[in-house]
Amino acid sequence: MTKTLNLSRPFGNRPKGSLAFGSARRGLVALGAGVLLALSPTLAAAKELNLYSSRHYDTDEKLYSDFTEKTGIKINRIEDKASALMKRIGAEGANSPADVLLTVDIGRLSVAEKDGMLQPIKSDALNKAIPAHLRDPEGHWYGFSTRARVIFYDKNKVKEPPKTYQDLADPKYKGMVCTRSSSNIYMLSLMSALIEHVGEDNAKAWAKGVYDNRARDPQGGDTDQLRGIASGECAIAVSNTYYFARALRKDVRDLSGKTDTIGIVFPNQDTFGAHVNISGGGVAKNAPNKENAIMFLEYLASKQAQTYFAAGNDEYPVVEGVGKSASVSKLGEFKADTQSLDKLGPNQAKAQMIYNEVGYK
Repeated sequence: MTKTLNLSRPFGNRPKGSLAFGSARRGLVALGAGVLLALSPTLAAAKELNLYSSRHYDTDEKLYSDFTEKTGIKINRIEDKASALMKRIGAEGANSPADVLLTVDIGRLSVAEKDGMLQPIKSDALNKAIPAHLRDPEGHWYGFSTRARVIFYDKNKVKEPPKTYQDLADPKYKGMVCTRSSSNIYMLSLMSALIEHVGEDNAKAWAKGVYDNRARDPQGGDTDQLRGIASGECAIAVSNTYYFARALRKDVRDLSGKTDTIGIVFPNQDTFGAHVNISGGGVAKNAPNKENAIMFLEYLASKQAQTYFAAGNDEYPVVEGVGKSASVSKLGEFKADTQSLDKLGPNQAKAQMIYNEVGYK
């Protein structure tokens, strides 16, 4: 059973260490690549997990109910924006009931790690299932699905679309490019990746060139950038793949039905590959149910859970052998950037500084 908690009401007080987690852990039966999938009903009878999540997708309900069915562990869930959840964990301090934090983008996970909200864990199952560049070397966080930040363009207006991120700064695209605000976490992570690949000076020149090529001042979310192409306001836009895939799967206002006129470019296929980021999570620093938290993360890396987790937001699964959803498959294959995401967190402040220096709003 999954229980979504009222944000205005705190969890009840429960003494830490009151459950015999060690014996429960030894009762696990692993399936596939050593990933947890079963637990003795007797051992799990009184177990629970306190999940703080910024995810809010219908398919997650199946994800949580399957975990409870397999383990007997009840999930108590708090959902909110990542910033609100992280502020809450910080305010709760050592008495925080949070066991697991789930959120999106390496930028947020890096802040959570830096601010001491996550603890390192050791899990052979997670290390085996999740590629090294999509997890923290010390086990503070793990990526469970990916999204690529790519280039979209109007097929009717742009006959030679940009092939690389660097091309977005080419003066021939002046007055065509739409993006989000430079303070957006996705834009900061893209800049952080470019700093790693091309250096600060080139990244700064890129930011100035892209801003000079703007069709309008940066505004709105990723879906708004795609709507800008559909409406004719933008000829080129930068967006995460899942926003477009979502419009292929279901009705998205002012976008669905117009996707045939929008082309997609996975940038830098001849060099470092398209920038990818993650939806991921880690075990909270003061988790009262640490063993259950580790079990839950291991479950998210199982092939069954990967299908729910990735498809819920039209993202790519991270575990080898797990198929993509129909909407994501329509986007085509691409070469992804495989630089370790743990390098990007430290670049976030530098990325914002560069944007500010060139006047990128």
